[in-house]
Amino acid sequence: MTAAASLNTNPAFGVTLKILSVISFTIMLTLVKMMGDRIPVGELLFARNIFGLIPVVAVIAWTGHLHDALKTTSIVGHVRRAIAGMLAMGLWFAALQHLPLPEATAIVYAAPLLVVVFAVFLLGERVRVYRWSAVGVGLLGVIVILVPQISSGFDVADNARSLGAVLALSAAVFMALASVFVRQLAGKDSTSTIVLYFLMAGSVMTLLTAPTWVMPTMPEFLALVAIGVAGGIGQLLLTQAYQHAEASLIAPFEYTSMIWVVLLGYFVFGEVPSVYVILGGAIVIASGIFVIFRERQLGLQRAERKVGAPLRP
Repeated sequence: MTAAASLNTNPAFGVTLKILSVISFTIMLTLVKMMGDRIPVGELLFARNIFGLIPVVAVIAWTGHLHDALKTTSIVGHVRRAIAGMLAMGLWFAALQHLPLPEATAIVYAAPLLVVVFAVFLLGERVRVYRWSAVGVGLLGVIVILVPQISSGFDVADNARSLGAVLALSAAVFMALASVFVRQLAGKDSTSTIVLYFLMAGSVMTLLTAPTWVMPTMPEFLALVAIGVAGGIGQLLLTQAYQHAEASLIAPFEYTSMIWVVLLGYFVFGEVPSVYVILGGAIVIASGIFVIFRERQLGLQRAERKVGAPLRP
């Protein structure tokens, strides 16, 4: 069976895998927030990477592609992606210690919108008024989420929530940058290679933070293992999801994470999202979904011009 034939054979299964990956990542973030009061961010990042390798390497080896996954012609590209990804993850982990889970998540939803901006300057993509308008509206939604911080004067020194907002916004910027770097790598290496090198490079980078680490208790160590394994499983589920359905169908289901973060935020941490988070988050989500479907439409149009005939979704 060709790659083209094997793709999109079961869209419902692809969507299910995407939702399961979102749940897995949400569990990881909940554990990070629980451990953050005692475990330093660098140690959390190392655990996320080194223990995340366990399910990823196991599955790649089981499929017999481990040797192939290690082949790459773009070491510099992988290192660059890993640096951006580690900064994004570290900033997000730090933000979770200062913000409620739903609020931090809603701010980070700005990342797909910022990808559009970076794609223009780094990839030379042409963006027309529709996507620019969606990006503008989405960023207004982020501002709505930040209203409580803005009204308090954004005093980072005295206001932990303001600091958390700055960290979450910074995380979104580096997430967008990492996504652009992944786009560049996708034309050269397989998904398995990209994931594997990200985790390996991330493990080496975060190992440099070892002087700041603390000795975890046994329950804390098990939680650190669970953080990595949950992240690795989430990555595997996400990768498989894109083997069964188009990216434009799967991508919007990323926003189902708001359901899980609200539930876990309430039952685990007693957090209730404010009206600003609900309203601003809805605006950001709507803008992100518009951008996703607009990019799909443009992709179909480009394909039509190549084959000289209309394509059906």
